[in-house]
Amino acid sequence: MAPIDTADALLQPPSNEEYPTLDRIPSTYSPLRTFNLAKGEQKHYQQQYADMYFARLAQLKPAVEKVAGEAWDGFEIAGDVVRRVDRVLDVRQGELCWVVGTIYMEMPLKPNILEDISKDHWIAAPPPRVKFTSPDGKDQIMLEDESGRLRLAGSFLSSCLLVTGTIIAVMGTENSDGDFEVIDIKVPDLARQPQRWERDEGNAAVKGKQVMQKKEKAGKIAVVSGLGISGDAGDTLTLDLLMEYLLGEASSQEEQEQVSRISRLMVVGNSLDHASPILSREDLAIKKKKYGYDAASYNAAPTDRLDIWASTLLPSIPITLVPGESDPTQTALPQQPIHAALFPHSRTYMATPDSQEPGWFDSVTNPWEGDIDGWRILATGGQPVDDMFKYVEGDERLEMMEAMMRWRLCAPTAPDTLWCYPFQDGDAFVVKDCPHVYLVGNQPKFKTTVIEGSNGQSVRLVAVPRFKETGELLLLDAETLEIEIVKFSLFGAE
Repeated sequence: MAPIDTADALLQPPSNEEYPTLDRIPSTYSPLRTFNLAKGEQKHYQQQYADMYFARLAQLKPAVEKVAGEAWDGFEIAGDVVRRVDRVLDVRQGELCWVVGTIYMEMPLKPNILEDISKDHWIAAPPPRVKFTSPDGKDQIMLEDESGRLRLAGSFLSSCLLVTGTIIAVMGTENSDGDFEVIDIKVPDLARQPQRWERDEGNAAVKGKQVMQKKEKAGKIAVVSGLGISGDAGDTLTLDLLMEYLLGEASSQEEQEQVSRISRLMVVGNSLDHASPILSREDLAIKKKKYGYDAASYNAAPTDRLDIWASTLLPSIPITLVPGESDPTQTALPQQPIHAALFPHSRTYMATPDSQEPGWFDSVTNPWEGDIDGWRILATGGQPVDDMFKYVEGDERLEMMEAMMRWRLCAPTAPDTLWCYPFQDGDAFVVKDCPHVYLVGNQPKFKTTVIEGSNGQSVRLVAVPRFKETGELLLLDAETLEIEIVKFSLFGAE
């Protein structure tokens, strides 16, 4: 029988021919609870944020010292051999040395407490800045530790990508002005990367089970970001097209076979457009205070629409839902999972509160890390990269993502300009295990590359575009880690 054109296949009359039943390839899914916060009274915000910087420095200092020591051991300039000093205050003028510390960017245009005070006194706040960098060159780079702070200088810094919160080693000498002239810098570089299936096989061995048999060929992971559901009738058509594609209802038999290879859907941030808008002071002054919420201003349509959309997909495909900046959960990182109460139709597929196993529908934290089909995946809703964008010139998102991996920090600017929980025992944003795939949602456009480390690490960086603006769905091959783009657009739309 000759092949049928796709359009003819979709428009042909009903047939008595029996078509084979397609089974979706299963997904091996093992999330980590790295960013889950304590519950109830155990979670509080009374501690100081400075302790978080000290904990971060203590965690990453050994790795930086190892890299710097191997690179600079015996380094000599004009007869002076570089030596290591333990503290910033131990740096002496004219001596070639290197020291480890935390970067702090002194930037006049950065937000400060005076702006918050002005808001409290009903003064109109200035619009948010796109960049913190000063055009007149007034920005300064500091290196600090528990002992003090040192101002960095030198032309070498102009070629370095640095933001507040990064842990680095600097080599150079202090000049007559008291500034540290930098000759070279070193960063922790990529962390140890687990082998594929390492954690799954380890868990199976601990439980006394036979080591799992790896499937011959894994499927594909669908990744989408920035659905931006507002509840308006006009923004539902592309979502319906996406849903029908994932269910195999809007394609030919050949394409349905390809769709059946999609084993999981990951929604990475900003599923809702404006889930819980915060009223301005002027709006609060106009409205009379009522008990509970104001039914006139509350709109349940976005969450209802997301719930119905997810519940339609769930019988066919498992979903991992990562929250974003506009989703109904707390603003500070790490954002906790969107509550099950907002998903009356979909929560049937969620795990019970006391269960250790993930549900078919897994509402997770932002950031999130876990193992899918044996690969370690780290995903964020995009806030750390968007905040880092304000510190640097240009808009090279992949360069920023690579820097985060080599710094071993998935949110370096927290808590300086990015709200976060004040960790005390250790900074949860430190990347302990290098992921195989790093997903960042809500980016201006799709970009991807692969970076490599000195010990054989290989990381696929993926900037996931906003679906509401681009209509792009990414398919990550769970065997090759290659990316395929499926684009949805409306006829006649701009």
